[in-house]
Amino acid sequence: MIRFLDLKAVNQLHQAEIDAAVSRVVHSGWYLLGEENRQFEERYAQYVGTRHCIGVGNGLDALRLIIRGYKELGVFHDGDEVIVPANTYIATIIAITDNGLTPVLVEPTWENLELDISLVEQAITTRTKAVLTVHLYGRIAYTDVLGEICRRHKLKLIEDCAQSHGCRWKGKRTGSLGDAGAHSFYPGKNLGALGDAGCVTTNDTALASVVRALANYGSTEKYVFKYVGMNSRLSEIDAAVLSVKLKYLDADNAHRQELAAYYYAHIQNPNIQLPCRIPDENNVYHQFPVFSKRRDELQKFLHSLGIQTLIHYPIPPHKQECYSQWNHLSLPITEKIHREELSIPMNPCITQDEAKTIVDALNRFGVN
Repeated sequence: MIRFLDLKAVNQLHQAEIDAAVSRVVHSGWYLLGEENRQFEERYAQYVGTRHCIGVGNGLDALRLIIRGYKELGVFHDGDEVIVPANTYIATIIAITDNGLTPVLVEPTWENLELDISLVEQAITTRTKAVLTVHLYGRIAYTDVLGEICRRHKLKLIEDCAQSHGCRWKGKRTGSLGDAGAHSFYPGKNLGALGDAGCVTTNDTALASVVRALANYGSTEKYVFKYVGMNSRLSEIDAAVLSVKLKYLDADNAHRQELAAYYYAHIQNPNIQLPCRIPDENNVYHQFPVFSKRRDELQKFLHSLGIQTLIHYPIPPHKQECYSQWNHLSLPITEKIHREELSIPMNPCITQDEAKTIVDALNRFGVN
């Protein structure tokens, strides 16, 4: 069996250092909001290229806290609109609706699978206050045109960086391209913790201060509460583990890029379509999606050969029961992606032999 993702194997790449980090925290007797958090926040802010990094409980909270922070600062108000790609994980949408704002779903391009920037301006209304772009699958979703649109219309640009740790645009890393970035360190991410974890990065000192307080019950000092906040804190153990893994992130991403290059060079099957290839700087390959009109057959075929795959994602947000008010919408490109997408194994532990097995299986599908 070639597993889609073996988290035990991923952690074993740096096991001795992870064990030492966890032991250090356990023996310190300090498990929240301590030195490990401070050090990781400093290191990750430096890595991303922002003044501030605030550790939080998970990626969804990171998104929620950015939007809530802007509400507390008077930038956003109930009912304001946020332009967001229709092709995304549901967390991106939840963060908007949880804060009383209105998502405006915009189609991706079929070529890049990311937000179609040519459609952004026509989606802007007098209620639009932000664009929340998503670097899905590890592919860059930013261009200079998007940045210029946001500046011209005085819109906040929020990045969902849950799948793009280390991805760059003209040398700048995701999380530093807009006004604020939300990062998830879920265990399966390119930079993964041992459980749920996340952070916010920004150069906006006022936003950083509000986010830090909101994440700690709304407290700016012990037992003093400026805001009605929440409890969303990065554990000391996860901060320590993330500091270890951060040292190897670029090397791990390079392995993903080498694996992707092999896939692009050797997958040749008329029943399977690959996404357009973009420069490695712009793609850290959190996932490697392939597309087929016979997607479900393809998944069963690969499973029969001992190759695990996942679908990202079988149902788009606007067709989910929880957002029944949008079920009538027709978003054909988004729906085509969700109908045909299949993610094949992509992680730092895939060997050359396993990659060859995966490619050979893909090339056999549907061929008589």
